[in-house]
Amino acid sequence: MCTYPELDDRIVIVRAGDEVDAMFVRTERFNVLIDTLGTPELCRTALDLLDEKAAHPLIVINSHMDWDHFWGNGAVAVRAPIIAHAAALDRLRDPSARQVLQDKASQESRFHNVELIGPDLTFSGSMVLNGGDLTLELIHTPGHTPDHIAIWIPELRICLAVDAVEYPIPEVWSKSAEDLRLIRSSLERIRDLNARLVIPAHGQTSSPSTVKANLAYFQSLAERVDGLSESQLADGQLSRSSGFRLEDFIAIPHGMPAETVTFYRNCHETNLGATVQAHIEKRKSA
Repeated sequence: MCTYPELDDRIVIVRAGDEVDAMFVRTERFNVLIDTLGTPELCRTALDLLDEKAAHPLIVINSHMDWDHFWGNGAVAVRAPIIAHAAALDRLRDPSARQVLQDKASQESRFHNVELIGPDLTFSGSMVLNGGDLTLELIHTPGHTPDHIAIWIPELRICLAVDAVEYPIPEVWSKSAEDLRLIRSSLERIRDLNARLVIPAHGQTSSPSTVKANLAYFQSLAERVDGLSESQLADGQLSRSSGFRLEDFIAIPHGMPAETVTFYRNCHETNLGATVQAHIEKRKSA
């Protein structure tokens, strides 16, 4: 468990080491757990630490169907309704979802008890939970994934952005112009909330400046790609070229583990690929 300066005491950050942050919100009418972490055991531990009372109704929100955000659903499936965006069902039904579980279970024993449990309730567009003292607005924010949702609490001007915002950079769903458009649009929507705090699930920050930094990163990618020749656009190793490497766009955080840096280099490669594709399509339509 952790907190940030100026964070309301009704919100608790549930931190699973460096893996992911979930969020817990207490309202007058019910408690809300936003994401269930990577295993049922992690989720149960978190709820025990939160001293979450069974007498107080619990609602669970799956922000999206990435493994580290919903594989803990087995810990809450019997006792609480699970809400997600309708697009989450498509991801859950895709054979790749089970393949990811098989692969990770073969590598780490902690995943042996994981079952792929989906939401009980889904929505399209947006959904509002009225907790009495607090309102939780579930906002569809695609781009990182097709099913991604962020949570806006207007009374506190806090956005629980999950993976729509990330430090140091977010990752677009695919190397497509449409997914790039969606993630930039979602970031702009979160920016326009004018939030007091923006809390992502990765990066351990609460600063709204992260949203602007993410948008500036994508804008810098677009501007640099606009200056490329046809042969450079076709370069499959562009992300390793001077001027297009991750560190040419952001300062890699001091002390970040090597494997985490590698992860964000891969994110950057996907983002750059999507930016190149968007540029090619813009040229064709001109």
